Amino acid sequence: MKSVLFATALAFGATSAAASDTYVLDASHSQVLFSYEHLGFSTTFGVFSGFDGTINFDEADPASSSVTVSMPVKSMFTGWEKRSEHFMSEDFFGATEGDRVTFASTSIEVTGDATAKITGDLTMNDVTKSVVLDAKLNQKGDHPQAGKPWVGFDATTTVLRSDFDLGLYAPYVSDEVAVKISIEAMKAE
Repeated sequence: MKSVLFATALAFGATSAAASDTYVLDASHSQVLFSYEHLGFSTTFGVFSGFDGTINFDEADPASSSVTVSMPVKSMFTGWEKRSEHFMSEDFFGATEGDRVTFASTSIEVTGDATAKITGDLTMNDVTKSVVLDAKLNQKGDHPQAGKPWVGFDATTTVLRSDFDLGLYAPYVSDEVAVKISIEAMKAE
């Protein structure tokens, strides 16, 4: 049970890291999927990928752990080029090369053997808001190919586009955006 709670805290970082092990995100197996309703007719999906991040885990005091994630705004993929271009325009992100979406944990509440609520600061479109992620540890153990410690988890949350100055067409196009995150991280050398 103790190891499950430690693994949960590892995957779901909290505040600061003192004597901790560092894990880095595996960008090739980590994504952020988002969806929103379009005029009540359909649900539209998109994904961010190619991001980086670090989990610092203090096994003696999991509450001292932390997680930070950063992804390029321009990594957004919507499946339709004109929609992606519109999202990068001044109507929404006004994105330029180097613009990032970031998340930094501020607290953790372990809610079960493999679940937690992670509170953190989400910064997007030059606006920072606190969000809570409902997270689930999928697995912790040695990666069969890499031969070193690995961890994977999923998390969900809902954000309001308007909170980040991205609310054009709301409420006709839903202001609420459902977010699903799937992350793998490997122990750093």
